[in-house]
Amino acid sequence: MVDLSVEIAGIRFRNPVLTAAGPPSRDGEALVEAARGGAGGLVAKTISVRPAEVPRPCMAVVDRDRPVKIRGFPAYTTYGFLNSELWSDIPYQRWIEREYALAKGTGLPVIASIGYTPEDVAKLGPLVERAGVDGIEFSTHYVGFDPKPVAEVAKTLRESVEIPIFAKLSPHLPDIVPFAKAVEPYVDGIVAINTYGPTLHIDVETGKPLLGGRYGYGWLSGPALKPIAVRCVAEISKAVRVPVIGVGGILCGRDAVEHIMAGAYAVQICTGAILEGPGIYGRVAKEIEEFLREHGYDSLEDIRGMALKWLPEKPLRTVALAPEVDVERCTGCGICERACVYHAIEMVELADSRRKVSKTVVEKCYGCGLCVSICPTRARYFPEG
Repeated sequence: MVDLSVEIAGIRFRNPVLTAAGPPSRDGEALVEAARGGAGGLVAKTISVRPAEVPRPCMAVVDRDRPVKIRGFPAYTTYGFLNSELWSDIPYQRWIEREYALAKGTGLPVIASIGYTPEDVAKLGPLVERAGVDGIEFSTHYVGFDPKPVAEVAKTLRESVEIPIFAKLSPHLPDIVPFAKAVEPYVDGIVAINTYGPTLHIDVETGKPLLGGRYGYGWLSGPALKPIAVRCVAEISKAVRVPVIGVGGILCGRDAVEHIMAGAYAVQICTGAILEGPGIYGRVAKEIEEFLREHGYDSLEDIRGMALKWLPEKPLRTVALAPEVDVERCTGCGICERACVYHAIEMVELADSRRKVSKTVVEKCYGCGLCVSICPTRARYFPEG
């Protein structure tokens, strides 16, 4: 039987799929819905010493349902998500008096999220601890580009509370590792990453920005953010000894598995829950379980960090290696042929049948790997694995 449970800093989660600080964790009722939807733990929306004044409109999908075409061939549909959200617009007093208690009533671990300055966390940390939360995540979203203020926030919070604390780092940093190392002495884990920005998206029908923030700016999340998030998770996992929780672009179990293979102990979901609802937590957890079972793994520990050995400081190879084709898997769809800018793929008919499959023209192949990554049946592969 596959074991999805995970323990982080002494906190036991029934599965590794947690809520993230944001609209889907906006109050106690929303957190209760997340628990019913199958979340393994509950991270509440960030609070600060004063309620946020959130600009409206504050959420928008980027290029909704826009197909990505490969040389005229519709291949995938993808999107990003923007927000100009801030911290909670609910006064912290109400969170302490009511919202955390509602969340705790689910029986799941509850992590408060607070920000942003040393003075803020020194005040709020002890209050949320007394409210009975199991841990505290602190946001560094508005702290800046210098690791020292971030470390000061971490140090101040560590000195203010006894329960586990987690630093949530932002991807706008030029190098995220120094920030991870700066907070490591004070925290029990690191959450990576927050949204990316600022960004701007304009409605070309009106010429107006879609968001109501200053200058129309917002912050990017969703599938477009996942490769950045996974890179940050991997870099932090290699650099520190404390557990890492991955956030960014998780819409399905395979997205979560990717974060875990990069070193994450658990994951958080925000954008997916906005778009799908609280049932996404249980669905993703079930898909993780199915992936582990289908691949012969017994627990999350079997895959955690397994990709890190393939991430050396220097490239593994700089010479071209032509992909091979598993003719049994190849359906002859032609996506790879259309995608190849080097004209190194052609469709050929098998001698013993009239079925067509793709063939690599070795002398033209640059070894770029696009055909391998885009093949829907994984028929194309590099012989070295």
